Amino acid sequence: MVQTIQMNAILEELRTDFPNLDFELLLERIEEMNHLQENSIYDQLILECLSWISMDEPDWTFAAARLLLKKLYKEAGKNRECWPEDCYGNFYHLIKRLTSLGIYETDLLETYSKDEIADLEKAIRKENDYLFTYLGLKMLTDRYLARDRKKNLFELPQERFMVISMVLMKKESQEKRLELVKEAYWAMSGLYMTVATPTLANAGKNWGQLSSCFVETVDDSLEGIYDSNTDIASLSKNGGGIGVYLGKIRSRGSEIKGFKGASSGVIPWMKQLNNTAVSVDQLGQRQGAISVFLDVWHKDIFSFLDAKLNNGDERQRTHDLFTGVCIPDLFMEKVESRGYWYLFDPHEVRSVMGFSLEDFYDEGNAEGSFRQQYKECIDSPILSREKVPAIEIMKSIMRSQLETGTPFMFYRDEVNRKNANSHSGMIYCTNLCTEIVQNQGVTKRAEEYTKDGRIIIEKIPGDFVVCNLSSINLAKACHHNVLDRLIPIQVRMLDNVIDINNIPVHQGQITSKKYRAIGLGTFGWHHLLALKKIPWESEEAVDFADSLYESIAYLTITSSMKLSKEKGKYSAFKGSDWESGAYFEKRGYLDAESRFDWTALKEEVREFGIRNGYLLAVAPNASTALIAGSTPSIDPIFNKQYSEEKKDYRIPVTAPDLNSETTWYYKSAYHIGQEWSIQQNVKRQKHIDQSISFNFYIPNNIKAIDLLNLHLLAWKKKLKTTYYIRSTSSEIEDCESCSS
Repeated sequence: MVQTIQMNAILEELRTDFPNLDFELLLERIEEMNHLQENSIYDQLILECLSWISMDEPDWTFAAARLLLKKLYKEAGKNRECWPEDCYGNFYHLIKRLTSLGIYETDLLETYSKDEIADLEKAIRKENDYLFTYLGLKMLTDRYLARDRKKNLFELPQERFMVISMVLMKKESQEKRLELVKEAYWAMSGLYMTVATPTLANAGKNWGQLSSCFVETVDDSLEGIYDSNTDIASLSKNGGGIGVYLGKIRSRGSEIKGFKGASSGVIPWMKQLNNTAVSVDQLGQRQGAISVFLDVWHKDIFSFLDAKLNNGDERQRTHDLFTGVCIPDLFMEKVESRGYWYLFDPHEVRSVMGFSLEDFYDEGNAEGSFRQQYKECIDSPILSREKVPAIEIMKSIMRSQLETGTPFMFYRDEVNRKNANSHSGMIYCTNLCTEIVQNQGVTKRAEEYTKDGRIIIEKIPGDFVVCNLSSINLAKACHHNVLDRLIPIQVRMLDNVIDINNIPVHQGQITSKKYRAIGLGTFGWHHLLALKKIPWESEEAVDFADSLYESIAYLTITSSMKLSKEKGKYSAFKGSDWESGAYFEKRGYLDAESRFDWTALKEEVREFGIRNGYLLAVAPNASTALIAGSTPSIDPIFNKQYSEEKKDYRIPVTAPDLNSETTWYYKSAYHIGQEWSIQQNVKRQKHIDQSISFNFYIPNNIKAIDLLNLHLLAWKKKLKTTYYIRSTSSEIEDCESCSS
């Protein structure tokens, strides 16, 4: 009977908070459940609420979330030996307890005094727990809140946000550290932003690392290939998503030590990486996420493109890898004109021609170094080559995309033309989710020798890409007009990850400090359009994308410049487009009319430097967008109502803030003209110094010529990358590491 009274009180509280929902049936059901255990009653009531979620009554998700919160408070209260209502009132004891259990790192208690932790406890806003949808709260609870080794829940949502804030600000000066912690907490707890999945999961805990994305460049040597595989396995174990450039590896039939026809090409090494992805999982939660990239002129390109297909020789298949193709402008021109394309072995090119074809790109649209070197290779009388119609390669690309969603497209010339750090390196490929484009380089073994009974291996580190992600919740931040407050703290949080993170690959640590790269992104674009009543397929949406992302770019660059004043510029700044001002010139900022003073900002960057060599990147961030109750990335919704299915649950979801006014602006991705999405992304890409995870949504019966035309349009409009081809029949899962 006591349980019945308690549950009735809870439901009456919900009825007050959600007057538009009818709780009568739930109140009747309470009497029938009195014989059940308390947790079972909560579970039954939650299921009832979830079953009533619809486009007409979407708020049942918040009612279900309140019930789940009550259950979590009781569970945490039991484990923490406190009353549920008081759980948020013993923050210091929580940190001390989880530190003693080996769950939290000792740094928290070593850095912050008991009085400081008490001060931060006062800043915790328990009421912000009410911002979660049921799915968002469940995902946060199941995956990210701290538990002991027996899986007993200790940490609550607002404490997770506060602990992350404390970790990211722990190296700030003591006089302003607490205020910065509170500001970071404000940004996260209000769901104005999200941090990357590795940061959300691991910050403050005694394991894992905080960065999202890594890109490795594999050397064409046995030692280099196996060293790379070891590094990739280490990163996968710690929760990273990895892009791997294979373009330097010799092709099938190439010579080894003068023996012709000895090489078996890239496929066997892909098989090895495939085994790594399967066997070395991400913290025991999911298998590793690895993408591999190859140049479209590589002799192994056809077998590479077939590697994910479901039919054919299984010995040549790598179903657990994701694939991407590195494409120069010249290839797309040949596709469009139905011209011929030539394939080469990169090892033979190096040996015969004395240069590496992958080290060049076209500086101008119709001229440049790559065209010259490619023509030299064609004209060489002693260099072997294969001549194929360019359209045949494109057909293989599209065939694989329609069956598997991949390969991703990496337009290497445009990427390198807009690389702010081209003075310091070359970009060969992108990361797993196609939003990170940064300088890369091969790590080579320099020497191996014995000393004092030990074997010592010395390496010359190449640029090993590391990027830290975080995303702005556009719908909420723009609605509350807080971008100018939010972005400075977000940039600082991302920059601090670089100094506190423990990357298990040494060259990654070196590169991270060299460029201090960050990836500030966004989610909730469709949500924002619906709130503003802007149709997706409209010039208004295109213009709004241009205006909004210009604002984000200006605020982000300004924030990094001010951090440079305070802490110093990134070490590779000298000679960069940031220093010369070419960054601003290439994007037309200095000539166009704008509400921002780009000329003044250019001069400030020249004088004071910039803290981060790479700044903006829009990741897929599907998981963390769901936690924040919004739409993922820059993507349109699939449906106004659908079921989110994971391996252990199926939960109904509606488009956020769905009502009689916004419903007209939530058009399904598969009913939207993709040309409109491309036009939006063209405007957006101008302001993003790295790239964007940009999907095509197509019907499964699309004609080949229509898909080809979408690719040609994306290339002509100077998009840097495209991500999945998502057809109505394909089931595709995003990389969780890039969720941010």
